Amino acid sequence: MKIVLAYSGGLDTSVLVKWLKEEYSAEIVTFAADVGQQEELDGLEEKAKATGAVAHYTLDLVEEFASDFIYPMMRANAIYEGQYYLGTSIARPLISKHHIEIARQEGATHVAHGATGKGNDQCRFELGYAALAPDLEIISPWRMDKFRKAFPGRKEMIDWCREQGVNVEASASKPYSMDRNLLHISYEAGILEDPWFDPTTPENKAMFKLTTSPEDAPDQAEYVELDFEKGDCVAVNGEALSPAGVMLKLNALAGKHGIGRIDIVENRFVGMKSRGVYETPGGTILLHGHKQVESLTMDRDLEHLRDGLIPKYAELVYNGFWYAPEREALQAFIDESQKSVTGTVRLKLYKGNIITVGRKSPVSLYDENIASMEGVKSDYNPDDASGFIHLQGLRLRARAKAQGGPRLGDLRK
Repeated sequence: MKIVLAYSGGLDTSVLVKWLKEEYSAEIVTFAADVGQQEELDGLEEKAKATGAVAHYTLDLVEEFASDFIYPMMRANAIYEGQYYLGTSIARPLISKHHIEIARQEGATHVAHGATGKGNDQCRFELGYAALAPDLEIISPWRMDKFRKAFPGRKEMIDWCREQGVNVEASASKPYSMDRNLLHISYEAGILEDPWFDPTTPENKAMFKLTTSPEDAPDQAEYVELDFEKGDCVAVNGEALSPAGVMLKLNALAGKHGIGRIDIVENRFVGMKSRGVYETPGGTILLHGHKQVESLTMDRDLEHLRDGLIPKYAELVYNGFWYAPEREALQAFIDESQKSVTGTVRLKLYKGNIITVGRKSPVSLYDENIASMEGVKSDYNPDDASGFIHLQGLRLRARAKAQGGPRLGDLRK
């Protein structure tokens, strides 16, 4: 029996290599997706083999992640529950896709992951497997009673790693879970499970890896210009970059100025509320800039229609339905809406803030003559507004005459 394990080298998957090998008398192949973790991938193959893996793969998926997953989601302005930039969520369908490819290459009949039985990632991984490889068997140890009895919590796993000589970043002094990629870092569990706990105090703020604390950010503001073509950012400060290049550049700029931190309680797909702390530096700038170019170039009713679909699109990504037909259909509509979203936005970055200070486009719908209050002649005739307003008020007048309309007392409440 051969099992391909999605492997990060963190606490859970470090334990799983040996546990799966012994529990199933199986060969364990580990697979790590490089989606921008950077130094976290160092020594991964050696660590995996030291704990019992017969083979290891680390695939460089950074450009694919940026161009085929982050950018399509950014075109949708997708934010879950108005706050979360979906950094972990959007990486999972890509990882699932290549996890399956390694399983096929190795001739494995089983795939395994270390996602907790209380979290969203178990859904995201397994919905991806279902859509792309329904024949593969899935092993999810955190949903097995015997595994949970052996490792009821992080303390037991940390102790086991120490006994086995397995090096993991998690420790008794830093008891929280971390997941990093090109778009963000998420922090959850452990000390963060208390929603009143403040991770930004001087004694705790070392947790953050991508962003400077706004209090410590430079006292001098910095300007950045983003060029967009058909909804995608193609250049930063006039320098043409690939999608991954854009993300790396913006991560550095935003991180320097303390931009992109959020601390939220979110509604998980499995039904519970969960506290998470996130750093999404470059993505925060990218989405802000994208909205500004849209404001100049997108038709009003098209924009409003698209905006009404954002919560559903974000929910699909969050819950793990990237490969579902409804997400694909929504993406087609969103991409169609982006055909004229071309232009440049100028932003000022200062101590955690993004301030828009300019936008321009060769296909701008903004007409200075129409918008002017200085009596400039244009296609807009103020006289036309009289009939427009009269017709808009027709139903309100009819209601007031026939039914009395809203009562004054109601208005005072």
